[in-house]
Amino acid sequence: MNILAVETSGDYCSAAVWCDGEIRQEIVDAGGRHSQLLLPQCRQVLALAGLGFAELDAVAAGIGPGSFTGIRIACSVAQGIAFAVDVPVVGVVSLLAQAATQSHEAVLVCQDARMGEVYHAAYRHTAAAGWQEVSPPRVGRPEHIDIPDNHTPWWGCGNAFTAYAEPLTVLTGQLSGIVADSHPQASTVATLAAGELSAGRGMAAERLLPLYVRDRVALKIGER
Repeated sequence: MNILAVETSGDYCSAAVWCDGEIRQEIVDAGGRHSQLLLPQCRQVLALAGLGFAELDAVAAGIGPGSFTGIRIACSVAQGIAFAVDVPVVGVVSLLAQAATQSHEAVLVCQDARMGEVYHAAYRHTAAAGWQEVSPPRVGRPEHIDIPDNHTPWWGCGNAFTAYAEPLTVLTGQLSGIVADSHPQASTVATLAAGELSAGRGMAAERLLPLYVRDRVALKIGER
């Protein structure tokens, strides 16, 4: 099975190919150039894998939450390729893809959502079930985020632990550790998508939708 995956929900732009369990990835701090970089990255990883677009079995995308523009780019590129070569798509929550970059069993992901807010979700990993959602993606003030339970050694990851270090002080003290410089990657999107496809959960390209979580991108004048 050959899967092309893309992830552009944050500062990094990445594309990866999952080829029967072997992964090749291109990733770069995009500096807002996601739309310029993503398709060349897709071509590059396919070339590294010795594949053409016509040899793909599926396309996967990190659907957010994150940058509204970024997740629209990922979804539209994934849809365009899937339509062109007539293959299914898989949408992977970007916070889950970020949690899956960690080696810990319980991960609380906190990403800067701007406007004084944080995108956050919690996931637990077991050998039997893989990654499972404990707390769904939400957005809110950093001081209102809690760990899901006190019986598990939770680890935190994401740039919100740097961007909102002071309001997250109480939460930080409850965690076993923090990996603040983590970010979602196409390689984990591809790996998670492979599991979804094996379970028969691919879908038609037109059903792929961004996961925004919130419906606005800026504060009103009176809120500033």
